[in-house]
Amino acid sequence: MQGQAQQQAYDRGITIFSPDGRLYQVEYAREAVKRGTASIGIRTPEGVVLAADKRSRSPLMEPTSVEKIHKADDHIGIASAGHVADARQLIDFARRQAQINQLRYGEPIGIETLTKEITDHIQQYTQVGGARPFGVALLIAGVESGTPRLYETDPSGTPYEWKAVSIGANRGDLQEYLEESYTDELSLDEGVELALKAIASTNDDELAPEGVDVAKVPVEEPVFEELSNDHVESHLAELDLLPSEDEEGDEAA
Repeated sequence: MQGQAQQQAYDRGITIFSPDGRLYQVEYAREAVKRGTASIGIRTPEGVVLAADKRSRSPLMEPTSVEKIHKADDHIGIASAGHVADARQLIDFARRQAQINQLRYGEPIGIETLTKEITDHIQQYTQVGGARPFGVALLIAGVESGTPRLYETDPSGTPYEWKAVSIGANRGDLQEYLEESYTDELSLDEGVELALKAIASTNDDELAPEGVDVAKVPVEEPVFEELSNDHVESHLAELDLLPSEDEEGDEAA
C-alpha cells in the first residue's frame, strides 16, 4: 500500500523524477499526442511538405474549422498532433518569435533557431511546479538559405530533425510506410503524393479532399503555400484514393 502511494506521488509531481529516472507527466503528454490524428512531414531536395489528417467527428462540423497546419512565417509551416489548444499556444509563440527576429535582426528566422526557441519554451513546463507539459507534438518545416529543413518537437522539449516523419495516431504504421517508400530523390509533387498515400494507408486507402490538409514550402520560391481542396482532389484522383461513390447509393426513397 505504501509503495502504491509513493508511485502516485511520482505520478502527480511534474518536477519529481521517479527512482528509475522517469517523469510520468511527460510520458502522459506523449500519450495525449498519440490520441491526435496524424500529421506527416516530408523533406525533398525541392522543398518540404506537410500533410495532416483532419477527418471530422461529425458530418455537421464545418471542415474549415478544423486547423491542423498553420503558417508561422512566410517561409515556415507548422503541423500539430495532440491537444489543439496547446498547439495554438505554441504556434502563437512561434509567430511572435519570428516577428521578434525580423524586427531585431532584419532577416527571417532560421528553421533550427525557431525550433529550439519552441523546444526551450516547452522544456520549461517540465520543470516548473504548478504547470503541466504541453500535450502536443509539432512538425516545423521550411526553407533556410536554400536548404529545406524538417523538425519534430516532443512534449519533453527535445527537437529532432527528419527526412520524413509522422506524429500522432498510428505513428508506428505510418513511420514504417515512410521508411519503405521514401527516397532522397523525391520531387516536391512526389512528396505530396507520398504523404497522401501514407495517410490513406491507415484509412482503407481512401481519402476525401476535405478530410486532409496539405501545405508545402518550395526551395525555388520559399513561401508557405496551403493546397486548395481542388488541388488535393486532383492528386487523390491521380492516385486513385478518392472514396468510392457506391457508399452513397444506399438511400431510402
